[in-house]
Amino acid sequence: MFSDELKTFRRLGFRHFLLQILNFASVIASGLMLWKGLGLILNTESPIVVVLSGSMEPAFYRGDLLFLTNPPGQRYHTGDITVYRIPGAEIPIVHRVLETRDIFIPFDNSTENRIVNNKLAKLKLPPGEHQLMLTKGDNNHVDDIDLYRGLEWLDRRHIIGKVRGFLPYIGYVTIAMNDFPQLKYALLGGLGLLAVIQRE
Repeated sequence: MFSDELKTFRRLGFRHFLLQILNFASVIASGLMLWKGLGLILNTESPIVVVLSGSMEPAFYRGDLLFLTNPPGQRYHTGDITVYRIPGAEIPIVHRVLETRDIFIPFDNSTENRIVNNKLAKLKLPPGEHQLMLTKGDNNHVDDIDLYRGLEWLDRRHIIGKVRGFLPYIGYVTIAMNDFPQLKYALLGGLGLLAVIQRE
């Protein structure tokens, strides 16, 4: 099967090999540009995420692929499903907004300002209006305060996006590649090999 491909490869030579490598690199670069462009348009660092746990069942199951947006002027409401990341945590969390709270931090150094800042000191919010959120997984018994690493509320900067749509179970490919790194390397190696020995 591969003997014909190897004969063709030897006949075409090193220039053909370099051309195939460049084609493969351009496909990878195009995918990255599409990903970053989509993130820029939708105002989110990650426009697509995979559900990794069962904490949002029955709304979403492990392996569901979620599509996110994060419009800068849009407020979040109780019941919205958000994806957030706490600083220092690698994996984003998909949970529902349980409660929202609007606060205003004054620009002066009044007593009221110091009291508000003492309660919210860990958030390190600048002066101005802020929307704070408390989240909870639909399948969890308690809210997410224990997941916030010492914070009492989430601020807008912790939110990656709001869930706008999903495809069920499509993300299992990503989960399998993370659980079995050998599968990821085999898949990438196979794609690279196909790109190199392809005739066109």
